Amino acid sequence: MRTYERTNPWLKFHLDMRPASPEIWLDLGEIASKCEHLANLPLRPETREQMHRIYLAKGVAATTAIEGNTLSEADVRKAVEGKLKVPPSKEYMKQEVDNIIAACNGIGKAVVSSDPPQISAELISSYNRQVLESLPLDKDIVPGELRGHQVVVGDVYRAPVAADCSYLLEKLCTWLQGEDFKATKGRETVYAIIKAIIAHLYLVWIHPFGDGNGRTARLVEFHILLAAGVPSPAAHLLSNHYNQTRSEYYRQLDQASKSGGDVIPFLRYAVCGFVDGLHEQMNLVWDQIWLIVWRDHVHEQFQNRTHPSDLRQKQLAMDLAVKADWVVVADIPELSPPLAKAYAGKTSKTIQRDINRLKKMDLISREGRKVRARVEIIISFLPLQRIPKEN
Repeated sequence: MRTYERTNPWLKFHLDMRPASPEIWLDLGEIASKCEHLANLPLRPETREQMHRIYLAKGVAATTAIEGNTLSEADVRKAVEGKLKVPPSKEYMKQEVDNIIAACNGIGKAVVSSDPPQISAELISSYNRQVLESLPLDKDIVPGELRGHQVVVGDVYRAPVAADCSYLLEKLCTWLQGEDFKATKGRETVYAIIKAIIAHLYLVWIHPFGDGNGRTARLVEFHILLAAGVPSPAAHLLSNHYNQTRSEYYRQLDQASKSGGDVIPFLRYAVCGFVDGLHEQMNLVWDQIWLIVWRDHVHEQFQNRTHPSDLRQKQLAMDLAVKADWVVVADIPELSPPLAKAYAGKTSKTIQRDINRLKKMDLISREGRKVRARVEIIISFLPLQRIPKEN
């Protein structure tokens, strides 16, 4: 008998999904479905790049914030763009963020290849090395090397003895490639999500490295999701969820070990957050699709009309949709550079005529001194359906 079997008996390396509630399976199915939709929806290049930057920044900010990094999400966005500057006292925080950005980008390049690397002890160690690169560390901690001392996490959780770490890491990697995570055809994404979350949980339990275990676990989770075909923005959602619900995250980790290794509640917690994050992402995508349909509709309304006033009014109808809110009439020339140029030298009467024309075409609404695009008319383009009333 190895020491961990006596001290950490919850490390069972066995997954029984039979006690999982129907809600977990429904959420997993919804995640797989929404990931498929997200992966197959063509995005405008600027929207695709925006989503990549936003959710990379959210994921990196989340996984470092959990460990105490106080750089904001806006700071991390600048780091993603290579524009972040910090005072010397915060340089180590920037280094930590840069490490995770580089690791995520590296995983992305490796995993989208035709033959993504399998999760192995060597790969996990390389991720830990990237996490801790150039950071100030205690003298007994070497990036990428297994710890040689006992650790207690948060003054509560006592990790397995150091002598068992190598064995446990190898056992974990073998288990992740085994029958417990073999998916039936068409269910690959569902089982990959389960595998990613369980891999994260077990790595945190094993705590094989002297530092950076949580960040390493979340990189492994990201790797597994990407390798299963989950779109990159969605693959960052779990880290973001753990950070946004940090106290519950730690409570769920604690309860999972105290329960003797019942992983279902932690799985339920993680999956629920994943669904919520996907709803937010899909809203961004639908906003783009609605805008594209609106632009097509406006173009059709002005088809074969090339007078300068027609072009100006068409531009106004499209820019109001981008604004997606009420706009004060006097502010219309400031909506975009094209409108500023179109209204240069024109009086307020020209703006009023344009508003009246667009209102007559049913493209805008007006209330007093404010106007907005009537994008809701696109609803009439949807298939006929009954929308149930909310209770």
